[in-house]
Amino acid sequence: MQRVPADPIDLLRTRTSAKWALYPDDVLPLPVAEMDYPLAEPIAEALHAAIRRSDTGYAAGSRPVAEAFAPFAAQRFGWDVDPERVTCTADVSMGIVEVLRRCVGPGDGVIVMPPIYPPFFDLVTEAGARLVEVPMSGGIDEGWSLDLPGIESALAGGARAILLCNPHNPIGLVHEASDLRALADLAERFGATVVSDEVHGPLSQPTSRYTPFLTVSDTAREVGVAVTAATKAFNLAGLKAALIVTASERGDAIRRGFPYEVEWRMSQFGSIATVAAFREGGPWLDGVLASLDDSRRLLADLLADELPGVRYRIPDATYLAWLDLSALGWGDDPAVHALEHARVALANGPQFGASAGAGHARLNFACSPEVLGEAITRLADARG
Repeated sequence: MQRVPADPIDLLRTRTSAKWALYPDDVLPLPVAEMDYPLAEPIAEALHAAIRRSDTGYAAGSRPVAEAFAPFAAQRFGWDVDPERVTCTADVSMGIVEVLRRCVGPGDGVIVMPPIYPPFFDLVTEAGARLVEVPMSGGIDEGWSLDLPGIESALAGGARAILLCNPHNPIGLVHEASDLRALADLAERFGATVVSDEVHGPLSQPTSRYTPFLTVSDTAREVGVAVTAATKAFNLAGLKAALIVTASERGDAIRRGFPYEVEWRMSQFGSIATVAAFREGGPWLDGVLASLDDSRRLLADLLADELPGVRYRIPDATYLAWLDLSALGWGDDPAVHALEHARVALANGPQFGASAGAGHARLNFACSPEVLGEAITRLADARG
């Protein structure tokens, strides 16, 4: 498989996105979920063509994106998506909030599963709901899984929605289809809705392809709403386009309840780039997955050689590594020490859950082997 190489560091430092603008030039920035690879050529050409024709107005609704996504999802994941059952919006987080607003009432409980993408905590409260934490079972050594008994207990205690991350950020877990079916059955029994963030789905490795929640059973299609995008897999976060996908009349009613403005939040460039990504970006994505496969394994080797006390489980998906740095003695938030003493920026572990994230940090390995190697060397040198 032809790899996609990362851009050189000097070029990357001319970028003005968050990953490269938030830190001084002596810092290796590895916290923000942006990739260092060049934009896929079909996407770049589609955007250049839009500029040449001054095509900078409003996006023309959800249909173009939905019709591009349906064959992509079918080919990659065996997911039968009806374009009529897709509503687009600006990003996955907005989509999650809008769905939650229509499936829970003020103060209702929404289950989240730390360690988890930090905005999940805020999205629940933004929707007017109450946060209910059910940490993932297991850990780095034995692997993780959904805590189904804990989720059942939370639902019995009054929670009315489950915010699922599939695949799970930051641990890179691809959930077992059997666990997803069991989760759907629990949601049905208690009258709850499963809101599934599937933005990292296309970044699952070929040996561990993720299962879209809406494909696992008729029950999942009844109780579930999926929110996804091309933004993570194709590095398009700044272009603002996401899809809210349903597969039942119950789900459709949620989408029909959205304010008119929800769909209009998607940007024209986001729509254009997303269509190009889903229609023509497959070969580029395959090359990126091969590069990420190399990087996730290289990271394991580097840690074994230079930081053997650091615990890391090679992720099934994403380009994010969840590192247990407790053995280094850098406190509950070791990313603070890493930034100050190694000039390596990592995502702060406690933000992913105060208990589950203590002593941990998240590292973005969607970079060149040279940058990854330099980062681990710096961290190793900062032990003393």
